[in-house]
Amino acid sequence: MFSPFSRQLLFYTQLRRLQSTLVIAEHNNEALIAATQNTLCAAKKIGGDITVLVAGTKCGPAAEAVAKANGVSKVLVAESDAFKGFTSESMTPLILATQKQFNFTHILAPATAFGKAILPRVAAKLDVSPITDIIGIKDPNTFVRTIYAGNAILTLEAKDAVKVITVRGTAFAPEPLEGGSAAQENAPEGDYKTDLVEFVSQELTKSDRPELSSAKNIVAGGRGLKSGDNFKLLYDLADKLNAAVGASRAAVDAGFVPNDLQIGQTGKIVAPDLYIAVGISGAIQHLAGMKDSKTIVAINKDPEAPIFQVSDVGLVADLFKAVPELTSKL
Repeated sequence: MFSPFSRQLLFYTQLRRLQSTLVIAEHNNEALIAATQNTLCAAKKIGGDITVLVAGTKCGPAAEAVAKANGVSKVLVAESDAFKGFTSESMTPLILATQKQFNFTHILAPATAFGKAILPRVAAKLDVSPITDIIGIKDPNTFVRTIYAGNAILTLEAKDAVKVITVRGTAFAPEPLEGGSAAQENAPEGDYKTDLVEFVSQELTKSDRPELSSAKNIVAGGRGLKSGDNFKLLYDLADKLNAAVGASRAAVDAGFVPNDLQIGQTGKIVAPDLYIAVGISGAIQHLAGMKDSKTIVAINKDPEAPIFQVSDVGLVADLFKAVPELTSKL
């Protein structure tokens, strides 16, 4: 006879074998966006077969790359001008058609602007509750996410037959694109062109520095820098560290830097190896976006600034003296 613990373990083992997950790949047609690899890691923790949907205009290179990931069973490819710009209005019917044909138990996408635009719409069409921005997986039905701007951790058990989930990339290791050889098939065919929206153009900021969301080192500035011109202090320091540059919402709202540099609850969520916060007080909304960083260094002239409560190294000093001195010693 099995003990109660053994029976429970056997149940969860069998449950994992019955799972089938569809991962919606985010890419630019030529290469995968890094957050897709983090989402693949989450899918492997759920267990069962993993299918990746790659949709785009000429997305062959992205499909070939994800097919090499270990643990991927199948890659479904949809190439059409309808997917220009990856709008949710064109992607949603494709995902629904794929779900109707294969009947997945889980549908995952990165918790990026891409995933946040598409999956709530998919969940509504499937009449299920979306599970957003997860940071952990207990079992195929139980997930962990933050609430109250990261001040509390919620563990939830999903009762819906289909779990529609966005995955916080910084909470899962990137899955290497090697060791696998998944078959590529055509996704379900259909007329996915929509008259509701039309993709016109996209203007991307070009920089020689690492991309903010995936950078290993980040130097971020706040309102304490007083002007956009003073961000040059951070750019010089970032160049020495091969780091990306970010900013608090206060700095963005003040017009110091563009909003694509914003880190926080309403900006980008980051978890680099090194995070240097310069002139940032540490409002709760900002901490929600960076407190998972491996090492946090704070420079602020106010010894009572909340940022020092989460920092590993704190320097109470005038940033206009401390930052140039630090840069000169690197």
